[in-house]
Amino acid sequence: MEEPSIPFEGLLAVSGEAVEAMLRRLLDERLREGEIARPQRLLAAMRHGALNGGKRLRPFLLIESARVFGVEGEAVLRVAAALECVHCYSLIHDDLPAMDDDDLRRGQPTVHRAFDEATAILAGDSLLTYAFGIIAEDETELPAGIRLELVARLARAAGVGGMAGGQALDLAAERERPDENGVIRLQAMKTGALIRFACEAGAVIGAAAAADRERLSAFGAAIGLAFQLADDLLDLTSDAETLGKATGKDAAAGKATLAALHGQDWTRRQLAGLIAQAEDLLEPFGENGAILREAARFVARRDK
Repeated sequence: MEEPSIPFEGLLAVSGEAVEAMLRRLLDERLREGEIARPQRLLAAMRHGALNGGKRLRPFLLIESARVFGVEGEAVLRVAAALECVHCYSLIHDDLPAMDDDDLRRGQPTVHRAFDEATAILAGDSLLTYAFGIIAEDETELPAGIRLELVARLARAAGVGGMAGGQALDLAAERERPDENGVIRLQAMKTGALIRFACEAGAVIGAAAAADRERLSAFGAAIGLAFQLADDLLDLTSDAETLGKATGKDAAAGKATLAALHGQDWTRRQLAGLIAQAEDLLEPFGENGAILREAARFVARRDK
């Protein structure tokens, strides 16, 4: 695979448009086998939470990780869309008053503001459960064993030992500030688990050797932490108009972040080290890892 001939942001946008189109197909009004009805208000809330733009970085990482092993096409895109359903469910629930209590997401009213809290909870629930159905369905034309492994890995990444558990630790951190290891643990779970899954999933889809799966998992862990460090910096240095969401909330809530513990200069140095580590992990893949290397650099330099 040659180095990308168009800017990375262009590649990300093209991938995001493909994922958005797949999500629109999956979240249309047509009943699927076994469904009784798709309530209009609930479906509208799901679409509001899932079809509101965003970088679609997690699905991009999944698609490009699969491409490292020579696999692409609609089945990969469906798995990527399922992952984005899980991510969007988490955003809907994170924004609720009982959690992070946000009114703005990607420049638009959050789902509980555009609709109501009960509908937002159900929209998140519906996106989460739908994700596993998307992967498991025969329309996702991958071997049954691979689909089963993807479902199991996504469940672990999203659940008590992954993203949801990380959110619980984050809420607890408002009452009792964790030490540095505690911050790293909660961020590896809350933010990093889905990013790590995205990279692992590409290797699973590609039926990669165990060593290559471990390499992609380590790559995902490195850029997951880098993504959170960049996010912490943006929360300190950017503004709501640029980010499309409120800023400065972590500091106001007294949350411990690595940026708050060590300062911006230390955080930028750590970011650079993580990206170098991520690039080293991709070295055995040669040119096939070129776009993933660009993705790692993008994570560090992003401004929103």
